[in-house]
Amino acid sequence: QVATQMLGDSIYTNPLMLGYAWQKGRVPLSHASLMRAIELNGVQVDNNKAAFEWGRQAAHDPARVAAALAPTQVVEFKKRETVESLVARRVEFLTAYQDAAYAQRYAERVRRVRMREQALGADAALPLTRAVAESLRKLMAYKDEYEVARLYTDGRFARQIKEQFEGELKLEFYMAPPLLARSAHGKPPRKLRLGAWMLPLLRVLARGKALRGGALDLFGRSAERRMERALITQYEARVDELLERLQPGNLALAAEIARVPLAMRGFGHVKIANVALARAREAELLHRLDPQRYPRPAPSAQAGQLKGIAIVAR
Repeated sequence: QVATQMLGDSIYTNPLMLGYAWQKGRVPLSHASLMRAIELNGVQVDNNKAAFEWGRQAAHDPARVAAALAPTQVVEFKKRETVESLVARRVEFLTAYQDAAYAQRYAERVRRVRMREQALGADAALPLTRAVAESLRKLMAYKDEYEVARLYTDGRFARQIKEQFEGELKLEFYMAPPLLARSAHGKPPRKLRLGAWMLPLLRVLARGKALRGGALDLFGRSAERRMERALITQYEARVDELLERLQPGNLALAAEIARVPLAMRGFGHVKIANVALARAREAELLHRLDPQRYPRPAPSAQAGQLKGIAIVAR
């Protein structure tokens, strides 16, 4: 253990034991002679000498060696979060994100998946339920202007600033408001530098989450926002399809399909590209699930998806 932990290889056990024996007076040779022999051997000289000295220490002061081997940091392995706890946290988050009805829509969908999965006598870890719980929460909590405003003004941002910095602070926000910063020539919109005067406006904007997805949602009319809302309903429909075909033999594949939205990361043009990639991946997985219902996509169709052609917000 000493050789492996201190020198990274159990091969140094031999010189370590030699040092231990020498310190105990069992080797009738001088220290200089042994060091010279190690040097003449010409293989990992420094490590072999170090192993010899650790052996001496182990013989002379074993408590010191034990202290050196003791871990400096305790690694705590936490139990995997239960499905109940995971869903409860997501419900709490979505209630703050939108409202209780929105969170209940999420909870009811996950509940149906769990009941179906449990009815199959599936793994107690409920991999499909977990996948749906994570993916649906990600899709339903898309980060729009209202959510950005809420995160800046719900108190957590102010507490983090206070904990990390002292004295007078000058806040600046780098944002790309859709009415002021537009993309052009295929490039992302240029961010504007805005001062601390934005905070009161953000507080007002955060209350506007009640307008999200409605007729008065001015921010929700962009192609990206319409795509994000469509992704939610499309995913709910996909989950229903998976439950119809769910069997013990395809549960793992269904869970993999359910996790596809987790790859839809980023914002703006980055997210659009990732959605296209995720859809191409989903098409392949669906074909494996049911080749009759989901034909394998043609190479040309996949290429179109990767260029964003297949991303249509209805």
